[in-house]
Amino acid sequence: MEPVKKDAKTNPSATANIFSQVFFCWLNPLFRIGYKRRLEEDDMYKVLPEDGSERLGEELQRHWDHEVQKAAKDLRPPKLTKVLIKCYWKPYAVLGIFTLIEEVIKVIQPVFLGKLIQYFEKYDPDNMDALYEAFGYAAGVCLSTLILAITHHLYFFHVQRSGMKMRVAMCHMIYKKALCLSSAAMGKTTTGQIVNLLSNDVNKFDEVTIFLHFLWVGPLQAAAVLGLLWVEIGPSCLAGMAVLVILMPTQTMFGRLFSKFRSKTAALTDNRIRTMNEVVSGIRIIKMYAWEKPFSALVNDVRRKEISKIMSSSYLRGLNMASFFAASKIIVFITFTVYVLLGNTISASRVFVAVSLYSAVRLTVTLFFPSAIEKLSETRISVRRIKTFLLLDEIVKSKHGFLQEEKQEPNVEIQDLICYWDTVNVQPLPFRLLNTATVSPVPPSNFPQSSLLSAILGELPHDKGVLKVKGQLTYASQQPWVFPGTIRSNILFGKALHPQKYEKVLRACALKRDMELLPDGDLTVIGDRGATLSGGQKARVNLARAVYQDADIYLLDDPLSAVDAEVGRHLFEQCICGILKNKPRILVTHQLQYLQAANQILVLKEGHMVARGTYSELQRSGVDFTSLLKREEEGPQAPGVETESRSPCSRTLSQNSVVSHTSSIRSVKDGTEQLPVGPTVVEESRSEGTIGVGLYVKYLKAGANILVLIGVALLQFLAQAAYILQDWWLAYWAGEQEKLNVNGTVTIQNGVNVTEQLNLDFYLGIYAGLTGATLIFGFARSLVMFNVLVKAAQSLHNRMFNSILRTPVRFFDINPIGRVLNRFSKDIGQLDAALPWTFVDFIQIFLQIIGVVAVAASVIPWILIPLAPLIIIFLFLRRYFLQTSRDVKRLESTTRSPVFSHLSSSLQGLWTIRAFRAEERFQNTFDAYQDLHSESWFLFLVTSRWFAVRLDGMCAVFVTITAFGCLLLRDQVEAGSVGLALSYAVTLMGMFQWGVRQSAEVENMMTSVERVVEYTELESEAPWETQKRPPPEWPSQGLITFDRVSFSYSSDGPVVLKDMKAMFRPKEKVGIVGRTGAGKSSLVSALFRLAEPEGRIYIDGVLTSEIGLHDLRQKMSIIPQDPVLFTGTMRKNLDPFSQHTDEDLWNALQEVQLKSVVEELPNKMETVLAESGSNFSVGQRQLVCLARAVLRKNRILIIDEATANVDPRTDELIQKTIRDKFRECTVLTIAHRLNTIIDSDRILVLDAGQIHAYDEPYTLLQNPDGIFFKMVQQTGRQEAVALLQSAKQAYNSRSRPSTTNGGVGVDGNLVIFETAL
Repeated sequence: MEPVKKDAKTNPSATANIFSQVFFCWLNPLFRIGYKRRLEEDDMYKVLPEDGSERLGEELQRHWDHEVQKAAKDLRPPKLTKVLIKCYWKPYAVLGIFTLIEEVIKVIQPVFLGKLIQYFEKYDPDNMDALYEAFGYAAGVCLSTLILAITHHLYFFHVQRSGMKMRVAMCHMIYKKALCLSSAAMGKTTTGQIVNLLSNDVNKFDEVTIFLHFLWVGPLQAAAVLGLLWVEIGPSCLAGMAVLVILMPTQTMFGRLFSKFRSKTAALTDNRIRTMNEVVSGIRIIKMYAWEKPFSALVNDVRRKEISKIMSSSYLRGLNMASFFAASKIIVFITFTVYVLLGNTISASRVFVAVSLYSAVRLTVTLFFPSAIEKLSETRISVRRIKTFLLLDEIVKSKHGFLQEEKQEPNVEIQDLICYWDTVNVQPLPFRLLNTATVSPVPPSNFPQSSLLSAILGELPHDKGVLKVKGQLTYASQQPWVFPGTIRSNILFGKALHPQKYEKVLRACALKRDMELLPDGDLTVIGDRGATLSGGQKARVNLARAVYQDADIYLLDDPLSAVDAEVGRHLFEQCICGILKNKPRILVTHQLQYLQAANQILVLKEGHMVARGTYSELQRSGVDFTSLLKREEEGPQAPGVETESRSPCSRTLSQNSVVSHTSSIRSVKDGTEQLPVGPTVVEESRSEGTIGVGLYVKYLKAGANILVLIGVALLQFLAQAAYILQDWWLAYWAGEQEKLNVNGTVTIQNGVNVTEQLNLDFYLGIYAGLTGATLIFGFARSLVMFNVLVKAAQSLHNRMFNSILRTPVRFFDINPIGRVLNRFSKDIGQLDAALPWTFVDFIQIFLQIIGVVAVAASVIPWILIPLAPLIIIFLFLRRYFLQTSRDVKRLESTTRSPVFSHLSSSLQGLWTIRAFRAEERFQNTFDAYQDLHSESWFLFLVTSRWFAVRLDGMCAVFVTITAFGCLLLRDQVEAGSVGLALSYAVTLMGMFQWGVRQSAEVENMMTSVERVVEYTELESEAPWETQKRPPPEWPSQGLITFDRVSFSYSSDGPVVLKDMKAMFRPKEKVGIVGRTGAGKSSLVSALFRLAEPEGRIYIDGVLTSEIGLHDLRQKMSIIPQDPVLFTGTMRKNLDPFSQHTDEDLWNALQEVQLKSVVEELPNKMETVLAESGSNFSVGQRQLVCLARAVLRKNRILIIDEATANVDPRTDELIQKTIRDKFRECTVLTIAHRLNTIIDSDRILVLDAGQIHAYDEPYTLLQNPDGIFFKMVQQTGRQEAVALLQSAKQAYNSRSRPSTTNGGVGVDGNLVIFETAL
């Protein structure tokens, strides 16, 4: 595997001095670069050694393994939480000191504030001592603000980093576990679920560490504040505290409810993403079947449930935010109402000390403390999910290979082996494999023959019996697996490059020519899931990987099935019997022409071994085997296999040496493949620049119409106005009271001094009214806003999904599946949960800040003068910061993708990775990807702190100016106004930088909206239905005419069909052959209009380009190359529209001989299949696809290499079903095996996108220069004779039509057109 990236720069934070550490000055160079140009991956700093993925993961793994052993001893389940605490508590506890300092200062600050206001209350122009003292207090207020700014951010940076460490270590463990899951465990989990653990659950660690310390700081702080308040205003403070205490459990309850909704939503999201995964993986099939509607119904259904849960949790969030917004108002209101009603007089210093103290404690008690509880409960759920995963069964590592001293023959020995996949069992199988033997198990397809190999590999646990493997194994899987990387890295697979050996392997695997055709040779990057390669190339790369390894025993699971006959023979002779001739190999195959070369043949049937022995022994014993070999015996009787074990291929070679010699020369000359230039993967678009206003408008308009939006804006302003007026009224009231106190008239009534009173009812009444208004408007605006934003998310998701369904298939060839899924998981996740909350939060804070400045300006108008430069500096800072931060954020999301891609591609190739013992290397690559992501994440944390420290510094300046400004203007200001201005200025502290960060967050999250909107505007293919509907019984005959058709997959792509003219007559069976890349599949794509062809295609005289796609596609059945089953019931898989009766379905299954299989399933038709039908063998899946075609009863059937992975028995069954059921249909078969199409009515030979020949098979075979003749010869002499025989038989039994040249003549064509039209 290639190194993940070049050397990064060393991390300057390791060597920075203390001042630079505190103010994050070491980041300045990065910001300078980021301001000048776009940041790239090379600009990121290396991960600090203590943050490395491997180091962290191994440490945690050690603790966990220890805990698992201990738990097993004490007979209790292991506790993952305990492990985490044990591993991380020390460094985390130290950070608690920061929190403590910070909270202490928050409590002292209001005391300074009170003393300062008292100076104004007792203002005496001549008292200089009091003035100096006041200056001291003002300095105290400013200093405490400054210290707060510094400690707060240092604390946050370090806790988030410890969160990151936990997350990285967890991911390392999850991946490590995924690499050693046993097959049984794989059944209990799905790829989607593991990806979800890695993308969502571990992120909880990032969040929980931030708040954890507040669990103990919160109560302490509350106690301190209570004490101070008691001194200030006596027992009435208890009333306010009581409100706080009531608020806390309600918020905790909200948190509980919230996490309950969250886990329900998570299950639904999993579900939706899994469905999406299948839709995107199987999009070709869905389009060809015209099944878009049932799938969109399925997704919309899940999505609707998900949205209703999200809506509820958003309302909870809204209530939570609104109550947080209103809490301080209610507390102050109740405190002072009680205070006044108890007969005390109100004064400015008291009011504002109380307000400040409450606001200090309120944050901790109503936000951090409940957050801590909520995050803790969420994390517990996640930890539980991760623990369940970590405790799944692991595969038992068997030790293959020798000790150095014993140089024995490698062998495999099996006796009375019984194995179980959940139910399928492999019955007793005795056999020994000695050195240099080729064993070919020949199984019928209802026995997953790969099970034998799985047992040898150790993937399939054996119940009874002996299974001994001596020697190093290597394995080529049946469904070829390639990982994203270059072709060379796929073949070397971690081994060193030996040029000569490498060349030899390439030549043996017939890859030489392909390398010459590919743009970068063997350094071509294979896209996600091998998108750049054809199926045959993937199979050969897969084989080459196995061959390149120097192993003792080779397990080859049907490597010849995906390639055509010529390449297959080349592989068999040059590779399996060539390079590997002195090694023991076990070859599972369906291609019987190779059996004579085997030293030992096992015939497996339904898990039993029916027969074993050499080819000649089996022929003599006359087992069921001979029926499989009927076709072979029509040729000359085979002589017995030579027992000479050195070269099992000698006989085959001598007979075919002429053919093979010429074929290898040819393959060098004109290549076994003419490669269609596959679509290469395009770079994921990383949008640059700022987010336009237009996008916000699009986003909001997706959720509501203009009138509603105007209403929402009004609500926001009303809420903010009420909020400020309420405080202002208190200050005004205190001022009036003071005027009375100063020039107060004291009357004596009944011998008691009574101060003249203000009219309490009037002041209290207005105060109560304003508080009520604040509450009502506050709650209303939150809920309305959330409603609008969640609706926007819903409508955007639906538009994006519909757009994805309607886009041409090419889109999915260029974009890897992960990228499309990322839009649906990550980006829609942002729109659902994070964005609405951040958006609402930002708007509230923005209005608050404007309020603060307005109040300060109303008290000291000239504060606006220093404010102007501050605002200019701030705007510059924000722009400067966002330039870099946006890039860092984007790097973070682009470096995150490889982590997931690597995980999912590893899960797909799990058997291969294990057979090659490459776990360690894959783990290292995973760690490298993690480190790359950590680099960007680390930058993301530090850059935000760098900015926040500077913003809070500016706030401290603002507080300083306000405080000293009041003292300088001490002659014109009242105590109440000073209190109002100062207490507001102090709240600006955390709020201002939070607001700006939220604004940046909103802008960053809008990139998600942008990405979703980008996918809502994809080009769409032709409409599904048009005005011109074909007649209901169309096509009644099934006549297909190609008139000068050219086809390419994209407007700028190469033309793969060139000016093609052909006609397929009604009820005709046509075979389509040609080398890989000749345009066979493109013909199907043109017929189904997967991309729009040029020229005209008529079906029964209807021009296909004029009717809707669904009308066209529903009328043709296809049995696709790779059979796709979807998760869901068996019934849904056969008949998603529910158009057929049960009887029809059972009949269809009966016809493809799957009835018994389905009847054995627990719920018969209603059984839910595993992810993408993995509990069926490939052959069975193919039969399900056949059953779908049987059900549709269409006049046109297209079979695309459907028989490639199927044994002869199933193959025969499929052929027979096609002959019986589709006698009245036009059948086009794209074949790799010539025997399936040799009895067709006609054969169309394609070469490089043009028709090379088109006639009856027998006629074609008369031309020794034709491609078809050569293809038949390459199957081997015996097979060739048999093929010629069948062609002749078919030719003679046919009634001759009058046209001689099969209607390809120009005039013939035109005549047909006239009648058809």
